[in-house]
Amino acid sequence: MSSAISVLILTKNEQQDLPGCLASVAWSDDVHVFDSFSDDRTVEIAEAAGARVTQRVFDDWSSHQNWGLRELPFKHRWVFYIDADERMTPELVDEVRAAVRDPGGHVAFRVRRRDHYMGRWLRHVATTPYYVRLFRPEHVHYERLINPVTVVDGAVGQLGGHFDHFPFSKGMTHWLARHNAYSTLEARQIVDNRRRQPHWSLRQALFARDPGVRRFNQKELFYRLPMRPLVKFVLLYLLRRGFLDGYPGFSYAVLQSMYEYMIVLKTRELDPGVRF
Repeated sequence: MSSAISVLILTKNEQQDLPGCLASVAWSDDVHVFDSFSDDRTVEIAEAAGARVTQRVFDDWSSHQNWGLRELPFKHRWVFYIDADERMTPELVDEVRAAVRDPGGHVAFRVRRRDHYMGRWLRHVATTPYYVRLFRPEHVHYERLINPVTVVDGAVGQLGGHFDHFPFSKGMTHWLARHNAYSTLEARQIVDNRRRQPHWSLRQALFARDPGVRRFNQKELFYRLPMRPLVKFVLLYLLRRGFLDGYPGFSYAVLQSMYEYMIVLKTRELDPGVRF
């Protein structure tokens, strides 16, 4: 059964994960695979499943996603965005259908993401559990080169269901390679931010009601902390109680700290004058 919701999936060489993702959104009659010129079977798999494929050369995350929201010919007013290594649950499908039938003045909805590692849901150690994934495209845009912040022009609601995320589905080598690339973009973003000196607020970082606004200001605050890799480990493993996730929680906190240190080193390489 179809629904008045379009689906957007961003891909780049996702032949392994895409079939499962497509199966979880098969309820929609308007699935768009926005591909960055994959050289594996991604496009073939998408087209075989009845998805509409659009290709564009990837530049950076916010520019790429913003182009997709503005240029893709969505059939419906509402769009659900999902990555190839993510899966919608049946309960969430029911919730998004109900939400668009009666949005109550909202133009977007946050959805809880459950990250999985070593066969376990990382209930505590994951950094940000809620993401804006159901929205009216004309009310949304993205900012930042990497890990983009979703900016919504209008009221944002929150759904009770969740979608599942499997970031290690392609193995540790792939995760490390991907985060090596991500850390380069993060370093560029930090240097650009320092040069532009964007406005940020400690008050907004701590107390903003909008998670998107809070996340932006928290990142700007976090980038100014000394010993960031150690701070991140303490934040995830101790303050967020990642130790309750067992060994997967410890391992994930260590990996995130390593990722943060890569960002620190690359930022210094790009601009030795940047201080932390």
